[in-house]
Amino acid sequence: MYQKELNALKRAGRFRQRKVWDKDLIDFASNDYLGLANNKTQLQKALNLLNEYDTHAPKASMLVNGYHEIHERFEQTLARLNGFEEGLIVGSGFLANLSLIEALIRKKDMLFIDEDYHASGMMTTGLLADRVIKFKHNDPQDLEDKLKNFRGVGRKIIAVEGVYSMSGALCRREIFEIADAYEALLIVDEAHSSGVVGEKLLGVFELYDIKPHERHIKMGTLGKAYGSYGAYILASSHIISFLLNRGKPIIYSTAPSVIDTALALVNIEYVAQNSHSLYKEIKQHQAIVKEYLNIKLHSLILPIIMTNNEMTLSYQKKLEAKGYLVGAIRQPTVEKPILRIIPRLGNVENQLKSMLYEIKI
Repeated sequence: MYQKELNALKRAGRFRQRKVWDKDLIDFASNDYLGLANNKTQLQKALNLLNEYDTHAPKASMLVNGYHEIHERFEQTLARLNGFEEGLIVGSGFLANLSLIEALIRKKDMLFIDEDYHASGMMTTGLLADRVIKFKHNDPQDLEDKLKNFRGVGRKIIAVEGVYSMSGALCRREIFEIADAYEALLIVDEAHSSGVVGEKLLGVFELYDIKPHERHIKMGTLGKAYGSYGAYILASSHIISFLLNRGKPIIYSTAPSVIDTALALVNIEYVAQNSHSLYKEIKQHQAIVKEYLNIKLHSLILPIIMTNNEMTLSYQKKLEAKGYLVGAIRQPTVEKPILRIIPRLGNVENQLKSMLYEIKI
């Protein structure tokens, strides 16, 4: 029925499919930044925690009977560590962005969103009609110009990422300052910065020494540095209450997996307790990338721009033949195809050096 369209994708080098990769490949493709996804000790801690309770599944939506004690413990722990009033567990990062953007931008409000914001946010802007303005990627001046030109009387909401998922670029600190100057709500998607950035690995708020206040909203995911699945929103109690009452994916979805939340909770506690040593390891891996490729990383995302899709897939296969798995990212995810390499802590330094040597030559 869709063979014509599938054939066109194949001709363009944009055809995708699921694949179970050889388990012996050294993983430089996943977002498992801290190597927690195969930590069996942490998994056992989560199972032990789960066994303290009678139920291990949510059973219903969060506002009916699906809110579990482990959900509550997770939210309180994450809010305390990050300095926010309250937390909210969500089923996925996609649902978190959908909840925030669809619910918070009301009539007469305006959303100012970075043009490189995640696809989940961009898709949701389609629900806003004329209540959205895109600003140039990570460009504080363009953002301020567009805020100045806004003549509306409603709220101003800005949406950015802490670390951009394809480039690895850090959100500019000036954007926080501009949001304060214009009294705008600021949504920061920290999916790729929490657990990676800052000495305590708490993300860009910590990196820039910014104390969260009532107009700050932090969103993040649990399937990356925290080695589990799901997402969270941190904000003032007032905003969390509003989302519970108006966020459709929160209201009408079964509550997030209790098992995944338990794993995320023990992993977040692990990261908090071991942040000093993990931070040192991250810095060491970044230093190796600088040594071999002369590229300074501000995160654990290393993009290598490719000429075309065919070249991207060819390099991926070449590295696979050498025993390394890297990401081959093509349109529409990125404008220009890239090899997306994650110098994650799950791999030892010699493996990282060997893989980078193959790219260098």
